[in-house]
Amino acid sequence: MAENSAPLRCLVVDDDPLAVQIVENCVLNTPFLAHTASCESAVAAAEILRQQPIDLLFLDVEMPLMSGLDLLRTLQHPPLVILITSSKSYAVEAFEHDVLDYVVKPISYARFLQAAQKAREAVAARSETLPEAVNAAFTFVKVDAKLVKVQFDEVRYVEALGDYVHIVTSHSKLIVYSTMRAVEEKFPAALFVRVHRSFIVNLKRVETIEDNTIVLDNKYIPIGQTYLKEVFQRLNKF
Repeated sequence: MAENSAPLRCLVVDDDPLAVQIVENCVLNTPFLAHTASCESAVAAAEILRQQPIDLLFLDVEMPLMSGLDLLRTLQHPPLVILITSSKSYAVEAFEHDVLDYVVKPISYARFLQAAQKAREAVAARSETLPEAVNAAFTFVKVDAKLVKVQFDEVRYVEALGDYVHIVTSHSKLIVYSTMRAVEEKFPAALFVRVHRSFIVNLKRVETIEDNTIVLDNKYIPIGQTYLKEVFQRLNKF
C-alpha cells in the first residue's frame, strides 16, 4: 500500500463502551486508518454499512440480539473484518467467515497494530491486481438516456436529493438517479470525502472551514457530526 494512499475507513462495533473507546484510540493512533463511526450493536452496524462505505470492520463477537458472526452471515459483500473477542474459542469459526484476524480482549496496541497491518496488506494486494482502468481520471454516469463523461478533477461536490444526486462540476450540474453510497464507491476515495448524509466534496476544492461548515466556490456545506473525525483526518493528510 502506497504511503500516500487514503486511510482505511473503520467502523468499530462493540456493546462494551470501554472496548469501543480503546479500539477508537488505537485507530486514531494508526496513520493508515481513519475512524468513520462506532456503534454498540450489530443491528446499528448493518445500517451504517448500508449507508456509507467502510473498508475495515472491527467487530465484537459476543453481542445480544445479533452477534458479530450473525451480522457477517447477513452481509453479501462485507468489508475487511477483524474480530474482537474475549475468548480464543471463536478463532475457528471466525476464519470460516474469511476474517483477517481476531484480537482477544484486553486489547493491546501492539496486537491491534499487527491485525491492522494485515488489512493494509490485503488492500495493497487487492489494488495490485485491479486493472489500470480503476485509476482513470474520469467515469461515466447515466443522465436521462445518455452516458455522460465526468472528469473527477472537475467535480466540486455531490448533493443527495431524494432518489437522485446532483453532481456539480465546474461547468454543469448533472442529475443522476443514484444513491450517495454508489457515488462513494464510484468516485476515488483519495480525492473525495463524505462530509454529510447529503454531501460528498472534492478535497481539492475545499477553501475554508467555518464552524463545521465547508466553503467551496461560495457554496456552504455542513459537516455532519458523524463525519467530523474522518473529514478532519482526511484534510490534515491531504
